[in-house]
Amino acid sequence: MTIWWAVVATCAACYALKLAGLSAPRRVLDHPGVQRFATLVPVALLAALIAVQTFGDGQALHLDWPRTAGMGAAVVALLLRAPFLVVLAAAAGATAALRHLLS
Repeated sequence: MTIWWAVVATCAACYALKLAGLSAPRRVLDHPGVQRFATLVPVALLAALIAVQTFGDGQALHLDWPRTAGMGAAVVALLLRAPFLVVLAAAAGATAALRHLLS
């Protein structure tokens, strides 16, 4: 039963945080520091998600060569300014090819 109180408290805190963001005065939202923070946070969160999905295995770090090669192929495709679907295809192709070679 304690877990449900934690879930309810977390839901209430998330709702309160969202409400605080919606009711913030315009002068706070127009502050350059707030705008820079709002621009950079999604990038940092996405980078963290990619790192966890690439190198994480449960509670431990795990170097999976096919996943790492796929991420490397995606980085190369991004540096070459390839379209998004090409980036995805390069990552998937590199991962699949290395998995096939290692099996």
